[in-house]
Amino acid sequence: MIDPLPEYEARRAAWLAKQALFDRQFISLGNARLAIAIAAVLLAWLAYGPSLLSAWWLLVPLAAFLALVVRHERVVRYRTGAARALRYYEQALNRLKNQWQGKGEAGERFRNPDHVYAEDLDLFGKGSLFELLSTARTAAGEDALAQWLLQPASQQEAAARQQAVQELSTRLDLREDLALLGEDVRSQVRADLITQWGARPPIPFNPLLPPVAFALSMAALIFGLGLLFHVLPAWPVAAVLIVNGGLLYLTRNAVAQIVAAVDTPASHLAILALLIQRIETEPFHAPLLRQLLGRLSAGNLPAASQIRRLGRWIEMLGTSAHPLMKLIEWGLLWRVQVAFAIEAWRRVSGPHIGEWIEALGEFEALSALGSLTFERPAWPFPQLLETKQASFAAVALCHPLIEETRAVPNDVTLNASPRLLIVSGSNMSGKSTLLRAIGLNTVLAWAGAPVNAAELKLSPLATGASIRVTDSLQDNRSRFFAEITRLRQIVDLTRDAHPVLFLLDELLSGTNSHDRRIGASGLVKGLLRGNTIGLLTTHDLALAEIAADVGSVAANVHFEDRIAGGQVEFDYQLHPGVVTHSNALELMRTLGLEV
Repeated sequence: MIDPLPEYEARRAAWLAKQALFDRQFISLGNARLAIAIAAVLLAWLAYGPSLLSAWWLLVPLAAFLALVVRHERVVRYRTGAARALRYYEQALNRLKNQWQGKGEAGERFRNPDHVYAEDLDLFGKGSLFELLSTARTAAGEDALAQWLLQPASQQEAAARQQAVQELSTRLDLREDLALLGEDVRSQVRADLITQWGARPPIPFNPLLPPVAFALSMAALIFGLGLLFHVLPAWPVAAVLIVNGGLLYLTRNAVAQIVAAVDTPASHLAILALLIQRIETEPFHAPLLRQLLGRLSAGNLPAASQIRRLGRWIEMLGTSAHPLMKLIEWGLLWRVQVAFAIEAWRRVSGPHIGEWIEALGEFEALSALGSLTFERPAWPFPQLLETKQASFAAVALCHPLIEETRAVPNDVTLNASPRLLIVSGSNMSGKSTLLRAIGLNTVLAWAGAPVNAAELKLSPLATGASIRVTDSLQDNRSRFFAEITRLRQIVDLTRDAHPVLFLLDELLSGTNSHDRRIGASGLVKGLLRGNTIGLLTTHDLALAEIAADVGSVAANVHFEDRIAGGQVEFDYQLHPGVVTHSNALELMRTLGLEV
């Protein structure tokens, strides 16, 4: 097992040394180019002034200057790569030092206040689980990771991901390469646009047109050279140009469609080819990783080579905009031929683009979870139970987003008895944090990731949470209405035979105590009639009496606090039974309020 902190620091130091070397080379090459330019001026003066030297001597500084230009461009690429590597390892070190919040990809585009747990568990946004996890360079990778967090996998899928993630956790060089390849275009690769382009119906044209266009272009070239060297008369060239003009007119609409359609995919394909090529060269053992490699060769078409081939055609299409190419287009039919070649490529390989991008996205999501596994070596993979009975048993469970030195572990067990924990305690005692710790670790477990606990065993669980429910002026919804809407979503989860985990924070706090007591008791009884387990937190001790209403399937636990030196202190440890006091008045007094 490799310790991530010294490993990352060593790699960062190595890249710092490389960057310093490239900086020195960059300065030296600049000075050398200046010196050669001065020497060229001196040689030119000697050649054309006093005529002491032959003008042929000017070829020496010219050749040296061109060689330095090539070397200079290479050093610039190296410097750019070194700078990107340093950013990559700085982000990795920030994750290890708990300084990552607000510095990564927050996944704002995935936020959905109507999702049954995403907002409540801080899946997306600044300081979210997604920001901690995501290292994807493409939108497809982010999409796959977000989907895994939003929708639990089956037991077989999650177990296969665990095996793949475990293997990828050791591939530091692979993750570094994927982070540094190509231009810095993180998250800009639009999988949907490229997939739509590949899957759209073929643009109709006569299959004889490509070979005819090639033959006509060769004829125009040969006849043109013959005319240039006075071997042939002008009329063959004129005849070919007339025929070519007719062909350009007949194909103008099809060519325009092809060129317009390929414009958006063209800007995103280069990074895809580089990423896929790097993945294709890596040997894998986990079945899921080998399956993804197979999908990257769908239809016996290696994705990287096919995409590079398309890239070359697109580059050739770009040259048709050059003034010289426009001048000879009538003769060579360059744009027509390249457009037909691109469409021919799309007809054969286009249907596979979606599969390639999806496979790449899943690989990036697995790689992100592999980074988490490497960077959190104390986090184990959970035991995914095949039972159909709702169950959750954790030893030393902690919140995944809280720094390890501050996180307080708790043991939590929910199965046949008890199925419900009613958590009482004062404000800020840790009740909501416990709910999120349970919810986030459940999300991680069924995404195929390790969890922040000494041990976790859990059944398949559909999670529903009512923790951070707010009103909405735009939707004309009160907080109470928003809460009962969420509760209805959670109740709907129980209508399926799938086991459900519900997490309810300060249940029905938006109504009076009488209605709250009756409503909460009825709701909990209804939830417990299904295949469910869950927690209910409250600082209203009347709700703790629900345990007596539902019998042995429920248990009361609480968090304690104490006032010391005018400050409220919490231990954040779960204790059996109902809390016996409240800190609300003392907390108000410590802040100077007269109560």
